[in-house]
Amino acid sequence: MMLKRNLCSNRFGTMMKADFRRMFKSRLFYIMTAICIVMPILIIVMTSMMAGSVTVDPQTGAETVIEGMDNVWQIIGSVAQSESTDMNSAAMNMSITSMCNINMLYFLIAVFVCIFVSDDFRSGYAKNIFSVRSKKTDYVFSKTLVGFVGGAFMLVAFFVGSFIGGSISGLSFEMTGFGIMGLFFCMASKIVLVPMFASLHLCMSVIGKQKLWLSMLLSLCTTMFLFMTVSMVTPLNSTVIHFVMCVAGSIGLSFVLGATGNKILKSTALA
Repeated sequence: MMLKRNLCSNRFGTMMKADFRRMFKSRLFYIMTAICIVMPILIIVMTSMMAGSVTVDPQTGAETVIEGMDNVWQIIGSVAQSESTDMNSAAMNMSITSMCNINMLYFLIAVFVCIFVSDDFRSGYAKNIFSVRSKKTDYVFSKTLVGFVGGAFMLVAFFVGSFIGGSISGLSFEMTGFGIMGLFFCMASKIVLVPMFASLHLCMSVIGKQKLWLSMLLSLCTTMFLFMTVSMVTPLNSTVIHFVMCVAGSIGLSFVLGATGNKILKSTALA
């Protein structure tokens, strides 16, 4: 019994090491990370340059003033309001400053996970490891960890890019309505939500398998349903309560989605 347990542990450890080695040696990971650094720089600089500009609708003559960001932290999130009416109006706000923020990276994580998993099926690697030594449960858990670590790197890279963009554009770093601890729990909460999204994308990827287009389509569509929720549960003035709720929700949904992905692998053909 002990020998069997050791073999299972060694099998999972070998797979996890191979996945992490592959991730850190792949161009995909570094390209995604570079995109996450450049993205906030471009958003902050361009919105700062365009702030205050007036556009006129040629048909109606209505004028629209382009709004810029008041401070750098708006690209990370927004401050949760105390009253429910304010929270509802904030949730319905579709301005560029509320949509073009760090939460967009959950869509980019979908691309990363789908490409990473699809390569396994297109190259025949998945069929080989399942037929030789590994269990599908190990595969799901290993890929979820890889997606978590890769997604965490992307979020941190975006955070660093926000500092660079703010410094270039001269945007204010003033914290209004929140403090350094609120910002810390905000970022920590966003990071702990990554396993939930990674499990979701993995589940969609094992449905599409070598069909990358199908995996991405399913992942991006399902992510849209959770996109607006992230900003509500991870505001800039987050507390330890927000963090604990995100941890609990992420673990629970990751388990359910991981079990679903494992069931799909067991009940469908690998080719």
